[in-house]
Amino acid sequence: MLSMLTTALLEACCDSFESARVAQELGAGRVELCGAGSGGTTPSLGLIARVRDELYIPLHVMIRPNTGDFVYSADDLDVMKNDIIAARALGVDGVVLGVLHSDRTIDVDRTASLLALARPMRVTFHRAFDSTPDATDALDALMTLGVDYVLTAGHASSAIDGAACLQRLQLRAGHTLTVLAGGGVRGHNVRDVISRTGVREVHANATDAGIVRELVLALAE
Repeated sequence: MLSMLTTALLEACCDSFESARVAQELGAGRVELCGAGSGGTTPSLGLIARVRDELYIPLHVMIRPNTGDFVYSADDLDVMKNDIIAARALGVDGVVLGVLHSDRTIDVDRTASLLALARPMRVTFHRAFDSTPDATDALDALMTLGVDYVLTAGHASSAIDGAACLQRLQLRAGHTLTVLAGGGVRGHNVRDVISRTGVREVHANATDAGIVRELVLALAE
């Protein structure tokens, strides 16, 4: 077991102005803003602008044109590019995206094109990562691309179940890329996730303020 970290940053996944405001008040270190749909889609420009006006902590925005798989058409990619440009113009700190080939490997060329367009914003590759056939190969591809974060449950349904994989990913990534542990992270298990994996950042659903409150309290222990 890895040594317990004394602190870790909490990224709160929010889908409204109110949930983002409350997450900040309760002590989240960053907000990921998503629109409606399973797994989240790109939020409206109006919502992004209002949340950006309110937050003093970093704001990352989901860039996902639909709730299908992560294999996108040329038209989907154009939508994603336009959304990235709009998010950057609104002063967003980062974007969250993921593009795969039909064999579920990372689409390096298309990801690179989105990454270049997003700069100087930070870029997170989301849990499409957990659909890839090989976590190590996928991580190596993201590090070569220069992605800043990868959100993952360690190729499992939850971060606790994927702790061994998360630990391997964290050790391999070092300080080249931030492994962001997500998937069922709650107040009762967040310290265990951190101690077993060595991650420095965790991600959790913040639509329920109680989840954020319990996580912040647990991380402060």
